[in-house]
Amino acid sequence: METSDILKKVRKIEIKTRGLSNQIFSGQYHSAFKGRGMAFSEVREYQYGDDIRNIDWNVTARFNHPYIKIFDEERELTVMLLVDVSGSNEFGSRQWLKEEMMTEIAAVLAFSAIQNNDKVGVIFFSDRIEKFIPPKKGLSHILRIIRELIDFKPKSQRTHIAEALRFLTNAMKKRCTAFLISDFLDAGFEDALRIASQKHDLAALHVVDPRDLTIPNVGLVKMYSKETGKSLTVDTNSAKVRDNYARNANNHLAWLEMAFKRSGVDSARFTTGTDYVKPLLGLFKARGARR
Repeated sequence: METSDILKKVRKIEIKTRGLSNQIFSGQYHSAFKGRGMAFSEVREYQYGDDIRNIDWNVTARFNHPYIKIFDEERELTVMLLVDVSGSNEFGSRQWLKEEMMTEIAAVLAFSAIQNNDKVGVIFFSDRIEKFIPPKKGLSHILRIIRELIDFKPKSQRTHIAEALRFLTNAMKKRCTAFLISDFLDAGFEDALRIASQKHDLAALHVVDPRDLTIPNVGLVKMYSKETGKSLTVDTNSAKVRDNYARNANNHLAWLEMAFKRSGVDSARFTTGTDYVKPLLGLFKARGARR
């Protein structure tokens, strides 16, 4: 892609996603993803309804009357976007490729973060760490991230989600908010998911295409996997073939949902050709309601 074309596309995505962030997501983002801890502010006398776990026993003993510690939220976050750039995302049966939807979702999250004065970093991954952009603040940094999202060329076409999660766990020493954005056509990453979610505030954003879940009856079809480099001729006239395909896809979805649940990871699913605003807002509202 020519540099001028990339810049035009960056500008187009900036206008759309920045507008969405300003109008829709900033307030929801703030309530859903609060600061990573609480900083001590002052003590005051205990009042009915206060959390007894915050009683300052030293001050209470000195004045012979219960006092509690007051904390202020540490607002500033570090946000990490873990973006799957493997070959399976260069696919879309509707108007968008999966990677295009991932780019816009990542851009909305990045703009929502800088609206709240948070740092944003990115990990591009396939079956290896393709690129790590350390967290920083500022519009120019966000535009660099969007430019990379649009024009990034991975060295590998395969997927290894566990590798990305292990890198996050090791690279980010302090707790951060992390969004894992992938089509999740992978397995064997549940242990890494659980470990990462124990250290960081992790959410999984699952981008799917309708053809990931079912195949229509269109006769003989040659299917090619960019991840394996192999092609296969499939007879979609066969109801058994179509049923097996759908069953395997549904089994994988069920396993994913259980893996997220067991690991304590919030998740949302996005389908190419549909609006991503509703599931993203749903994720934010669900998190905000629990806080």
